[in-house]
Amino acid sequence: MENLLQLLDKLAAESAKGIPIIVEGQNDVDTLRELGVGGDVISAKTSGKGFFDVLSEVEKRGKREVILLMDFDRRGKEWTKRLAQHLEKMRIKPQLLFWSDLLSLVGRDVKDVEGLATYLETLRKKCGSKV
Repeated sequence: MENLLQLLDKLAAESAKGIPIIVEGQNDVDTLRELGVGGDVISAKTSGKGFFDVLSEVEKRGKREVILLMDFDRRGKEWTKRLAQHLEKMRIKPQLLFWSDLLSLVGRDVKDVEGLATYLETLRKKCGSKV
């Protein structure tokens, strides 16, 4: 649990520096807010947005780096790979470290970003911790 909390703290710090985070939906945005991650979070699949709408939205922000934090299921992995490839072509660095670290920490227990808050709460109850 401590590793997960540290990773979320690092994610919040990177976001506070102005690096946008791309997630799938509004529930993912809400979960990140609940976990203390502020900053610019782009919801990729809200209001009928298409793939290229998301790329355009990232480009408009004028940042040289974005954090990809799509879901951990098959479709999320496909979106992550596809976004990373297109962002690289646009000379925008796709940061995948948080996504891969979260995937390795939560494994099959969590299938999406939205489930992180519930997962963390469950861990806290099991550990009897108020962390």
